[in-house]
Amino acid sequence: MNEQKTLIYIIDDDSAVLEALSSLVRSIGLSVACFSSATDFLNNLDENTQGCLILDVRMPEMSGMDVQRKMLDIAEHIPIIFISGHGDIPMAVKAIKAGAIDFLTKPFREEDLLCAIRTAINMIPKKEVTVAEIKDRYDSLSKREKEVIRFVLKGFLNKQTALELGISEATVKVHRHNIMRKMKTSSVQDLVRVCDRIESFYFDDCDNN
Repeated sequence: MNEQKTLIYIIDDDSAVLEALSSLVRSIGLSVACFSSATDFLNNLDENTQGCLILDVRMPEMSGMDVQRKMLDIAEHIPIIFISGHGDIPMAVKAIKAGAIDFLTKPFREEDLLCAIRTAINMIPKKEVTVAEIKDRYDSLSKREKEVIRFVLKGFLNKQTALELGISEATVKVHRHNIMRKMKTSSVQDLVRVCDRIESFYFDDCDNN
């Protein structure tokens, strides 16, 4: 099953600009996909990818504004950051009104672009995890982790879980850490919310045994 990945798309017909922007984005730990034309980008757009698009305004074949309109037509909700070598205020206003995150005029400060990228990433719609994905995550747990998770979901403390299972509290903490990692949750509340969607598949049967 494909995992959704975060990627920064960059489109610019200037190879030197592409290389510079790519290096800058990678320097903050983000993955990059570079394209020299809008057509190439649209032909290689992955529906399982989330991220943002850094887009030059003036390009041959299809302009940045054309790409923005195309993205709206195909309902691809990828935040767009425009870059331009020309200080065209009306064009910038038009782009922002159409939903662009920012419109940066070359030469721009690196920090301004990075700030725009952070803003764009924070605006990316989170794709809801499917029941099938949650079941796959649960199935990856060990037998002991599946025992521990039942007590976690019931609100048991580590000490209480340890007494119920006849293991040490330290061992319970290790299992809880592994459960959170495998279930891809950041808190007990998040774990409960996720597991509630598969309760009828797993936990009800366990409790009735």
